Amino acid sequence: MSLGLQAFFAVLPIALAGILLVGLRISAKKAMPLVYISAVAIAFVVWKVSFFRVMASTIEGILITISVLWIIFGAILLLNTLKHSGAIVVIREGFNNISPDRRIQAIIVAWLFGCFIEGASGFGTPAAIATPLLVAIGFPSMAAVMLGMMVQSTPVSFGAVGTPILIGVNKGLDSAAISTQLQNLGSSWDVYLQIITSQVAITHAITGTLIPLFMCVMLTRFFGENKSWTVGLSIIPFTIFGGLSFTIPYALTGIFLGAEFPSLIGSLFGLAAVVFAAKKGFLVPKKTWDFAPREKWPVIWMSKFEMKFDAMTSKVPISLTKAWIPYILVAIILVITRVSPEVKTYISSFEFSYQNILGEGLNFSMAPLYLPGGMLLFVVLITYFFHKMEFKELKEAIGESTKVIIGAGFVLIFTVPLVRILINSGINESGFDSMPIVMANFVAHSVGDVYPFFAPMVGALGAFIAGSNTVSNMMLAQFQFGVADALGISTAFMLALQAVGAAAGNMIAIHNVVAASATVGLLDQEGETIRKTIIPTIYYCIVVGIIGMVGMHILGVTDPLMK
Repeated sequence: MSLGLQAFFAVLPIALAGILLVGLRISAKKAMPLVYISAVAIAFVVWKVSFFRVMASTIEGILITISVLWIIFGAILLLNTLKHSGAIVVIREGFNNISPDRRIQAIIVAWLFGCFIEGASGFGTPAAIATPLLVAIGFPSMAAVMLGMMVQSTPVSFGAVGTPILIGVNKGLDSAAISTQLQNLGSSWDVYLQIITSQVAITHAITGTLIPLFMCVMLTRFFGENKSWTVGLSIIPFTIFGGLSFTIPYALTGIFLGAEFPSLIGSLFGLAAVVFAAKKGFLVPKKTWDFAPREKWPVIWMSKFEMKFDAMTSKVPISLTKAWIPYILVAIILVITRVSPEVKTYISSFEFSYQNILGEGLNFSMAPLYLPGGMLLFVVLITYFFHKMEFKELKEAIGESTKVIIGAGFVLIFTVPLVRILINSGINESGFDSMPIVMANFVAHSVGDVYPFFAPMVGALGAFIAGSNTVSNMMLAQFQFGVADALGISTAFMLALQAVGAAAGNMIAIHNVVAASATVGLLDQEGETIRKTIIPTIYYCIVVGIIGMVGMHILGVTDPLMK
């Protein structure tokens, strides 16, 4: 079978998902079972994957779904706990005191606070935390999900304290062979990896500075009373300031300190600068922008979960500091558990695992205390005592959170297994590469010397399929390396384009959209969200592709392997 025909069959499940969700606007709970069945059929008939491998991949996917739901449940429960304690009302008022302008609130909560959570935890946590927080302060659920997905771009390559680079790229390459080659050339793996890190940081900084502008423009265009692009454009100076406040320290950290801290340090600097500027009115538009009155919102913007917030009032006086303490604790605990090897080792020791699933060599492990879900539940317990809540209030919060999880679980239980089937399809009787690799190979063979322009799109495709920058890098790094080597261009820069593109792909990853939607109880609108977030994804891939072409063919970027 020709490569083109292989690519056609490989892309069919992805195309079907796009047609059903985005084109026909069918809900994910109806679409994803069909997409799963199509992936299974293609795996059996075309790739000739064994029954046991398909089943093992399905089981692996279901187990991963449990870990995803664990994180979502923790995030929802914390929010519901704060709702019942009265803290959310105080937090909402606090944001209004910084600025009543919803565009500025979006930059602070989604962009900067979201970037911080991504830097500390990764794995979709910023959407799980920032999205419901936006709803709590008065954003429509759909708008909150859109913003929560858009933040899963610039900070993602250095999310979870650098995991997509340090593990994703590292594990995706034949690092031992490359290290030997580098040593023979008078260099080292550490130098090579730092070059990749620096290039990722610079490329993201150039492209990501405009993401706050995209957030504001899309907010006013899709959720404003007048559906206006210009209202979003009127805040350009502040959005650029908000973008640069993050990307400048972010890039400098990546260049001089490595992959662990760019997103963390960038967001901390950014939060301090932007909150101070907003309070002082620096670059803030004279005319404040807000959503139309809630009664004018279309039904598809909202959820039952969201509407309950309006009825909440603070039952007892809680200071703003006291209200924010739970979120501050989450951030501190996430950083400590990711930075301290001793703490990480200790809490990771409590682990559930399933090794060699059905004898197919697939492994799953889950450390519930190390996952953000465990930390969120710990903070919920602290909040219960700290905010002096009654047990019935906590019970109500648990009940509300459980209801939301059930809907998300049904969708994810099909979405994640189909992803694992695609990724694990490389072991088969047909002799074909795995489906994602086949798609990437087809692109590479079709475009030749202009491939650097398409490299970020390949990375984005990997993330769209896998829902993870890290997994995309692990899956495609060696392929991207091989293409660059064959073309005689910088392998390090090509890997940087892969990592940046994979970050952009997170904005449209189906199971990320489902997970973010679940945190605010907004199910059945996943296609609408993707129709919106594909705009910044396309922007990201095109700009990064242009940077790739300029870097490779005009500036002649090199690396130690090109000596």
